[in-house]
Amino acid sequence: MIAAGVYAGLLSARWRSWALLVGSVLAIYWLQPPLPPRFADFILPTATLALTALSWLLTRPPEVEARQATLREDRLTAVLLFLLVIGLALNRYLDAAYRLTASRPPSPWWTAVALLLLALFFLLIARFAAQADQRRVLTGGMLFIVVLFVVLKTEVLATAVASSWRSLTGQNPTLAAPSDLAWLGFSYVAFRLIHTLRDRQTGLLPALSLREYVTYVIFAPAFIAGPIDRAERFVQDLRALPQMVGLDAARFGEAGWRIALGLFKKFVIADSLALGMSLTAVNAAQATSTLGLWVLLYGYALRLYFDFAGYTDIAIGLGLLFGIRLPENFERPYLKTNITTFWQSWHMTLSNWARFYVFTPLSRSLLRRKPRPSPTLIVLVAQLATMITIGLWHGITWTFFIWGLWHGVGLFIHKQWSDRTRQWYRGLAEKPGQKRAWALFSWFVTFQFVVLGWVWFLLPDVGLALETFGKLFGVGW
Repeated sequence: MIAAGVYAGLLSARWRSWALLVGSVLAIYWLQPPLPPRFADFILPTATLALTALSWLLTRPPEVEARQATLREDRLTAVLLFLLVIGLALNRYLDAAYRLTASRPPSPWWTAVALLLLALFFLLIARFAAQADQRRVLTGGMLFIVVLFVVLKTEVLATAVASSWRSLTGQNPTLAAPSDLAWLGFSYVAFRLIHTLRDRQTGLLPALSLREYVTYVIFAPAFIAGPIDRAERFVQDLRALPQMVGLDAARFGEAGWRIALGLFKKFVIADSLALGMSLTAVNAAQATSTLGLWVLLYGYALRLYFDFAGYTDIAIGLGLLFGIRLPENFERPYLKTNITTFWQSWHMTLSNWARFYVFTPLSRSLLRRKPRPSPTLIVLVAQLATMITIGLWHGITWTFFIWGLWHGVGLFIHKQWSDRTRQWYRGLAEKPGQKRAWALFSWFVTFQFVVLGWVWFLLPDVGLALETFGKLFGVGW
């Protein structure tokens, strides 16, 4: 609150967006937890900035006038980012208690050389990209991010990379683990970068300066747990910062309420449920009764919601303090009466991203095929692909795959049901008692379906998940 007060009340209006950039850069290093491989907790945030800068180069508009319009500011931003990273490398010479980085960074001299070589490499890529087919270049950029994502989210691949990293830095490679590459915020960064690359490919992305692009990708309040904002919406708020009323009581009041609400959801409700009142892999294996297992599963469902929704409230509140209104992410999802409206209200920015960049292009591609598949098959394939993508985004494991498949099948069944019962459902408007009873039944079925799906989401292996399913229905005790 003190930082927000200084930012809004004392900082000159023209410097607000620059302050957000600097603050967000410092935050991604400060928030990154320590990692066992040497220098990993410094190199990974630096890689976030490098990947963001490269994506910006690839998404610049092809028109020379548009590029020239922000050229001076882009150069200034590049120099500022360089100096910030070098300044953070200088933490090497500070006592551990005063460092902004999680552990001792590499030498600032080697860091400077690496950054200069990286900048030269990026400029060569940009020159090649300007002469090549832009659509293919942007596709290549998206595929590179997807491959990187797959490596980080696949235990075997992540462990192999961690082992190689340890070997190069003189550490014991046999101690390598996937957690060695816990790249903070990368999942959300990847989705934002793919969004901008794809929108440049389709001509939807507005021209963004380097400062605007980097701030959008790494905006500190939304860096760890979302929401996944759209670049054009975010930049509207960013460009309006000079006109923002500094110490606006209404904005600070709303922000304070959202932060307080988020803290209550996360640290009072969710963390209380985590103290033995929600399902875990350990108590799933140790449960002694069907009723107790259901209680734990319901506890986990509530814990998960209040955890995610609490973080979202905190992020939205922090964003408001600095003049950025982040999108809503949850809208009472457990009260919805069908699986489609559940996914329209649960992690809404993730659902919207998947709809825009998986469901829509895939269904359009299938519609253009000769011979064209049946509409039913198109819907099935597109919904399965969309939900499996959301599942694997959380981690590339069989249980996350099945969780995505679970919801994909559920959405497909609901679509077929609603298409065939639309006229009957409209007739319920004249029968309010039956309509209320049907709404209650629909809510109950939807809630149970979602809650049972969390078994796949939570448990680490298929065998334990199947065993838990059996016990929930009285089998296998």
